[in-house]
Amino acid sequence: MPRTIWSGAISFGLVTVPIQVQSATENHSISFHMYHEADGGRVRIRKYCDLEDREVRADEIGKGYEWSKDRVIPITDQELRELPLPTAKAVEIHAFVPLASIDPLQIAEGYYLSPDGQVAAKPYKLLLQALSRSSRVAIAKWAVRGRERLGLLRVRDGVICLHVLRWPDEIRSPEELFPPPADVSDDEIDEAVQLIDSMTTDTLEGPEFRDHYTEALEQVIEAKREGQALPEAPEPEVKSGQVLDLMATLRESVEKAQASRGETGKAAVHEPPPKKTTKKAATKKASAQKAASKGATAKKTGGRRPHSA
Repeated sequence: MPRTIWSGAISFGLVTVPIQVQSATENHSISFHMYHEADGGRVRIRKYCDLEDREVRADEIGKGYEWSKDRVIPITDQELRELPLPTAKAVEIHAFVPLASIDPLQIAEGYYLSPDGQVAAKPYKLLLQALSRSSRVAIAKWAVRGRERLGLLRVRDGVICLHVLRWPDEIRSPEELFPPPADVSDDEIDEAVQLIDSMTTDTLEGPEFRDHYTEALEQVIEAKREGQALPEAPEPEVKSGQVLDLMATLRESVEKAQASRGETGKAAVHEPPPKKTTKKAATKKASAQKAASKGATAKKTGGRRPHSA
């Protein structure tokens, strides 16, 4: 059972749902310590007081805001817990929106919310089922770790999840990174779409979605522990820095993607969509057909006007 990192309540209108918050993710990366290369001694970071020039214990360290170079405003943990915020002990829902309306750049770490006791079971299930039926996500505010955060509540596998959202003004504009002008043909776009189709999957499972870096690092650590030769890295595929034939490269990519999935047959070439006939072009075509029809009639009558009776 994950450790509870925060407890409070979801505020849903006048409905209150007592909840506990647990982390929804875990880190499997290999971590390192710092060592002195000369003798293998552990290198540690020690905390010193500038004024007393001595190492201080953890229970002597507090938080403070530097108002000026010669004045610090101390802030205690209790003062942070008792900030005059309605979100200090509540996840306060403010709106409901479609999930597609949220920019993925805003979504940060995620947490599972569990009902805190039997009394919370019914309102928790009510909110869970209402969210599922509405096909929307809730946008809320909550205060944690010394700051107020924006949050997104959604349903995952029968549990309410809370994702931390970055505030809109925390997302940088990409306008400085716009690519230079370039012409791309419809055929190239169609081929790129076919490559996307051939690489589409329903789930992020399989060998291509494993953490190969951690696996390789474990092999290196094990080899060094056993005094064996280090595993050799595969030779990288040499690629030129310039794509000479984009269409041929796309077709080759499609064929490789199909082959990796066991699909047979070469990539089909997409035909360009039929051109739309404009009103002006249609009028011009009708006039040409009418002129051709008159020419045929004149030829039939020997070029003379037919006599009226």
